[in-house]
Amino acid sequence: MRRTLRAIVKGIELIGLFGYELVASSLRVAHDVLTPQSLAKPGIVAIPLDVRSDFGITVLANLISLTPGSLALDVTADRQRLFVHVMFIDDLDAVRHAIKNGFERRILEIAE
Repeated sequence: MRRTLRAIVKGIELIGLFGYELVASSLRVAHDVLTPQSLAKPGIVAIPLDVRSDFGITVLANLISLTPGSLALDVTADRQRLFVHVMFIDDLDAVRHAIKNGFERRILEIAE
């Protein structure tokens, strides 16, 4: 019972984080589209994965892809890395940290 309640709370936190990321990234992409000079610095980033289950990786990839300005491209066969195309790469380590400390950490908290 207690574990189920914890998973529900963590699930709500994940949904809240996704809502925040959805709004923030939508505004950033809209700003870039509407301004005369593009601020985009696109690239592909390899994200080392701690989540290993098919379900966890699928949820992570979908949350990334549903967030404007990012797209999950592929996961390695050994499930060690997820390749993500990002529209705004100011700092590679910051992009990796944001995904790992944001979506991935919360997915792992639910799956515990």
